[in-house]
Amino acid sequence: MDRVLLTVKGAERLRAELKNLKSVDRPKVIAAIAEARSHGDLSENAEYEAAKEQQAFIEGRIAQLNSQLSIAEVIDPGKLTASGKVIFGAFVKLFDEQKEIEVTYQVVGDLEADLAKGQISLGSPMGKALIGKQQGDEVVVKAPAGDQIYEVLSVTYQ
Repeated sequence: MDRVLLTVKGAERLRAELKNLKSVDRPKVIAAIAEARSHGDLSENAEYEAAKEQQAFIEGRIAQLNSQLSIAEVIDPGKLTASGKVIFGAFVKLFDEQKEIEVTYQVVGDLEADLAKGQISLGSPMGKALIGKQQGDEVVVKAPAGDQIYEVLSVTYQ
């Protein structure tokens, strides 16, 4: 079984989502199913079918989150000794040499990865290339569009 790595904040977000699914979304969909049933013939009841589909999605997501959280290894990068190197959970400020811009990423687990939020997966090409690097290092990322070159400007742990 693959390791499931989470930052402290990532684990909190997943637990909050699970709590919301159980305490808010599940009761809502149960009420919607009951309401749809009260309208009679279920064979032609679109509201009932939609509510049942939503219930299946919610129950699947609850099961998925329960499973992932039960095997997750929560890591607080602020408590690790990394001596300036990029490790899981680190925030890395980079200079993109092709675009001539600065970008900042946090290296996280697959469950937390969200490029729009600047969170990249440890298993992504960028994540793999960054691990072990430190300020001043050049990073070459093998990407489908060709090699991308970055300079590590800073590494922080929060």
